[in-house]
Amino acid sequence: MGSYSIEKISAIVQGKLLARNQNALVDSLLTDSRKVVHAATSLFFALPGPRRSGHRFIQELHARGIKNFVVDFSFETKDYPDANFIRVVNVLTALQTLVAFHRSQFSIPVVGITGSNGKTIVKEWLNLLLEKDYQIVRSPKSYNSQIGVPLSVWQMNGMHTLGLFEAGISQPGEMQALQKIIWPTIGVLTHMGDAHSENFKDQRQKIKEKLLLFTGVNRMIANGDDPLVVETVEASGIPCFFWGKQAHCAIRVVDIKKEEAHTTIRLEVNEQEMASVLSLNTLHPPPLTFHLSPLTSHPAPLTIHIPFMDDAAIENAITCCSVLLAMGYSSEAITDRVHMLKPVEMRLEMKRGTNNCSIINDSYIADISSLRIALDFLEQQQQHHKRTVILSDFAETKDPENLYSEIAFALQQKKINRFIGIGSHLYQYKNKFEQVVAETLFYDSTEDFITHFLSTQFHDEAILIKGSRKFALERISALLEQKAHQTVLEISLTAIVHNLKQYQQFLQPSTKIMAMVKAFSYGSGSYEIANILQFHKVDYLAVAYADEGVELRKAGIGLPIMVMNPEESSYHAITENNLEPEIFSFPVLASFRQFLQEQGLQNYPVHIKIDTGMHRLGFELKEIKALAGALTNNSFFTVQSVFTHLAGSEDPGLDIFTEWQAEQYLLACTQLQELLPYAFIRHIANTAAIVRHPQLHFDMVRLGIGLYGTDSTAMHALELKEAATLKTTIAQIKKIKAGETVGYARKGILQRDSIIATIRIGYADGYRRNLSNGAGGVLVNGNLAPVAGNIAMDMTMIDITDIPGVREGDDVIVFGKGLSIAQLAQWAQTIPYEIMTGISQRVQRVYYEE
Repeated sequence: MGSYSIEKISAIVQGKLLARNQNALVDSLLTDSRKVVHAATSLFFALPGPRRSGHRFIQELHARGIKNFVVDFSFETKDYPDANFIRVVNVLTALQTLVAFHRSQFSIPVVGITGSNGKTIVKEWLNLLLEKDYQIVRSPKSYNSQIGVPLSVWQMNGMHTLGLFEAGISQPGEMQALQKIIWPTIGVLTHMGDAHSENFKDQRQKIKEKLLLFTGVNRMIANGDDPLVVETVEASGIPCFFWGKQAHCAIRVVDIKKEEAHTTIRLEVNEQEMASVLSLNTLHPPPLTFHLSPLTSHPAPLTIHIPFMDDAAIENAITCCSVLLAMGYSSEAITDRVHMLKPVEMRLEMKRGTNNCSIINDSYIADISSLRIALDFLEQQQQHHKRTVILSDFAETKDPENLYSEIAFALQQKKINRFIGIGSHLYQYKNKFEQVVAETLFYDSTEDFITHFLSTQFHDEAILIKGSRKFALERISALLEQKAHQTVLEISLTAIVHNLKQYQQFLQPSTKIMAMVKAFSYGSGSYEIANILQFHKVDYLAVAYADEGVELRKAGIGLPIMVMNPEESSYHAITENNLEPEIFSFPVLASFRQFLQEQGLQNYPVHIKIDTGMHRLGFELKEIKALAGALTNNSFFTVQSVFTHLAGSEDPGLDIFTEWQAEQYLLACTQLQELLPYAFIRHIANTAAIVRHPQLHFDMVRLGIGLYGTDSTAMHALELKEAATLKTTIAQIKKIKAGETVGYARKGILQRDSIIATIRIGYADGYRRNLSNGAGGVLVNGNLAPVAGNIAMDMTMIDITDIPGVREGDDVIVFGKGLSIAQLAQWAQTIPYEIMTGISQRVQRVYYEE
């Protein structure tokens, strides 16, 4: 990372400096107010957002020690006399300009990677193949956006000898800025598919826009079997090593043989074509030169074995080999390294652990960038006060003392209570960790840890397990995880955040969001979901009963929480945990008033429910004047909000009734507001109404199952991602003759010789019994397998006769990608809400970020 004076930065971005301390130094760039680490030396870029400008977080950041800010000219700085401000026309442009300047200070080789699919996989595999020879700086995870790229490249410092950065675009005009920041010397174009095509005129335009990243590269690598890619690259004049089966390719794919558990690939180098590309490079010398090994003379044919059989992995592996050939590596060196390729985990998982622990498993990659991301995720988990990090040695580095000092500082910043180091390098620098973490333990190896493991050492804590793949720390994760059967509900926190942002696009910045986390967050888990919603600054949460709210408070959730069904027996729990009850009738109003009076509590926050035609709960319009009188004649209540529930906001056939409900609701609000001496929040719009009835957003909206990717409007106005995947595994496979029966009551009569698989899920897990006998189905190897016979309590039989290659232990998708929960609900003659909330608590929940 760089270290620049605030005055120097202002000159670079051509801003207007309002400096209180011109000698201030900056070495950290901050775009997310929730991720402050080096407060004293951070520079916050107040980026505009779809709903909230970064300007609104300046007061909070200033209180936390940030003194340097980049803002646009609309921001008033007079309230911060001790801070430095750089005013610019466009904050994002300023961020990109600063990092482009920083990049220009280094003359190391940089690999720029773009394409539709495979960017992150290729980047991580290249890191694995090249880390023996280079000190590598690379994009953390998939930081490839207009903001992610500059944050990635800012990490570059004098220690690094190679950069690996990926760039993604979603519309024309975005790549030019990323090219100036990455300034690649080697270009890699991965598979060009249909992803993110909606904003491009056609595939040709998308390829041309992607190729702008490679302006001035020494050489690039691309698939020579894609004729549109070849045509577009050749028209650009970029010197390119094509790989593929075609005769023109510099790297010929001679043979691909898929075997039982691996694929063998034979490549040959076309020396004449290689020389042709290099001569093209001398005709158009790049603006930035660097040392690159000469191509191996007379390279031998290259045979590689990879532990994958899918076409995407094969293409990515060939791309990586081609990059190494273009960098001058010999066939022997490449063959020797390719066996190290392993699946790249693109997600960070959280599971329930033994002794009331939460286990965060990121035991695949060990580098400082991904460690910071994992520590941020750990910090979000507020349900435990104690935080433990189990970390393995990192890859070899020329400056291990600086690396482990940086790791120790990161642990100190995140207030880690216990650190467990695994590996000889961590032990060598253990004093750095002992100085900043209260409790430290060190083990020579994973086996050493397992030998000395006692489960009683871990209780009531959040545990991050992070390390390089060779240490196999997943074995430690397995020791700590709560044992459960093999049916799991996987919840993508990334998808939930994506869906939240999709709905936010429909709202004005002033409109608040109440997130519904009742019924165990529609079956997906309460505090885990509430944590991520709190982190992304929703305004309110709503639960059905007080005990749900109590659990959230115990888990460290500080957001206001509305309790929709307060019971008299729960009043103590409500007030002790600062929960806010819904008041829906005069008896509830009177009993809660009596309780508050006995407890000596004043101005307690409550929410008033109006019945406008749903006829479930709430005060009717004729009762509003009496209600207003009851509320104004005592000091026990403060009305936080007044709301009602729409009966059919998703149904166009009920729009007239929805409009009538809104009229009744507004009339009730007017009558209450005339008598109450203060304003209250008005909310009527549920998930469907956010999209279908924008005129009803008012002060706050209530967002429910839409967070989990279910669109109840059928308008397809949102690009929602299903957040939940219910998975199980195959316990046994049998061949059964025609005429025999399967399951209870002998209802599943086989009409042909069949192959029947038994899967580990039944109606006790929430897999509804009316899906029996072919009414429902599951996905096996991407193919639909119908249910055979009656579903049992713990098991279900499925017909896999027409699906080849199925084995015992294979995964089965009950709903998720390829089989939506909406489809499952339709088969079960119900609604997605009932499917989600009906999943048994014995089904393990696994939470992950991608």
